[in-house]
Amino acid sequence: MTSEFPRAPGARQPGTRRSGKRNGPQTPVPGTPADVTPEADPYEVARSIVLRQLSMAPRSRHQLHTKLLERGVSDGAAQEILDRYEEVQLIDDAEFARMWVRSRAQTRSLARSAIRRELADKGIAAELADEALSQRTDEDERAAAAELVRRKVRPLADPGDRGAQDKQVRRLVGMLSRKGYSPSIAFSIVKDVLAEQ
Repeated sequence: MTSEFPRAPGARQPGTRRSGKRNGPQTPVPGTPADVTPEADPYEVARSIVLRQLSMAPRSRHQLHTKLLERGVSDGAAQEILDRYEEVQLIDDAEFARMWVRSRAQTRSLARSAIRRELADKGIAAELADEALSQRTDEDERAAAAELVRRKVRPLADPGDRGAQDKQVRRLVGMLSRKGYSPSIAFSIVKDVLAEQ
């Protein structure tokens, strides 16, 4: 049954939902797909996307290029903007790689082989990755792995239980292997740390 009362101007039809949109022109958020329109300046759009990405975290050129293409920026405009930001050193893959190595080694205790794979995924050239990874020596890597194992060792209920010992060794070696350490190095480190205990 319909109501006999007239509806106020702008009132909803019964059974309809509010759209949540306000009347009047909406200001697009810079760097959103709404900016990539035929009327938009592609260079201005690219600039806003790059600056927003860099304000959140350091990025490699490859990561930024990928993001620009995802947001509908042409390859030509993307390359020009990225070249310009490289000139003023807002994009610096060598510095990005050095920072990434320090961060991943300190926070995740990753081996250089694992960090190298991450850098490759981010589009860092092999020579830049090698230079950044030279910050880490074999001794640094071994010390970080040993400290990680010390934090993860659990006291055994029965220290003489050979099966429990073997299980703990496998668990710790597996953990180091997932962080990029070779099985032989991982086993050597775990054996040394357990001997300290």
